Amino acid sequence: MQPFHNRVTDLFGIDYPIIQAGMIWASGWRLASAVSNAGGLGIIGSGSMYPDVLREHIIKCKAATNKPFAVNVPMLYPDIDKHIQIIREEKVPIVFTSAGNPKTWTNSLKEHGIKVVHVVSSSKFARKAEEAGCDAVVAEGFEAGGHNGREETTSMVLIPAVVKAVKIPVIAAGGIYDGRSMLAAMVLGAAGVQMGTRFVASEEASSHDKFKEAVMHANEGDTMLMMKKLTPVRLLKNKFFEEIQNAELRGAGTDELKTILGRARAKKGMFEGDLDEGELEIGQCSALLNNILPAAAIVHQIWSEFNIALKQPLTRN
Repeated sequence: MQPFHNRVTDLFGIDYPIIQAGMIWASGWRLASAVSNAGGLGIIGSGSMYPDVLREHIIKCKAATNKPFAVNVPMLYPDIDKHIQIIREEKVPIVFTSAGNPKTWTNSLKEHGIKVVHVVSSSKFARKAEEAGCDAVVAEGFEAGGHNGREETTSMVLIPAVVKAVKIPVIAAGGIYDGRSMLAAMVLGAAGVQMGTRFVASEEASSHDKFKEAVMHANEGDTMLMMKKLTPVRLLKNKFFEEIQNAELRGAGTDELKTILGRARAKKGMFEGDLDEGELEIGQCSALLNNILPAAAIVHQIWSEFNIALKQPLTRN
């Protein structure tokens, strides 16, 4: 397949404007390098890693690919300063920041020649990211898995709103899982797409096989945005979900919710495969997935579907 040129591919030096999200407990060096080798942009998810583990994944990723890759840094996690230092030392070319103020690290990263992208859930925060000097933004709609915006703005509304609000490239995320949904996002003005849920269902994802299978069996309505009093997160419904939901319905405060959440709840669910007591973060498009594929096959399938959809006339029903 021929490389595609636009603002996103030229910015990152990749063949296709397909970006794999940096998901906790799923996005290690194997997944990131496989996506990058296939022509997309692979991302190591540092949110579930201690600093020494992050360094190990970066080193292994550099050994597995000579293509650009990125590290996702959720700024609500501890040890961020150590993560940033490791990223500088290992000369990671691209960083995606999220869940925090983009002004905190953008200038420092760019001084080291690192391209910076920030994940936003509104036009307001997109403008702040642009003002902070970010090279691009990810506009992540309400459909997305994991940590999500309180505004609950869907991708269909968010993407054109953010495109209108900023001049830097916009990467769409949330509810995008195949070539047709990718085309829809780009028709709305996005220059690329970021996919998390689709790449959770990949052979190289480090998430537990039981979690991957649960994603395959998800139906419409099986995920819901929860814990808005803490940090909003979209979860697959299970026993833990029901406990959180019941607490919220009776008006539980933040302290009680934190107690129920406890520690390492996401690790228990997504990495260790405890489908009852674990926190299972996944997007709405899980209801549309039915196979677990190698990451390279996913990239090539999406790009092929995109080009086929691009050439098809509108249907008239």
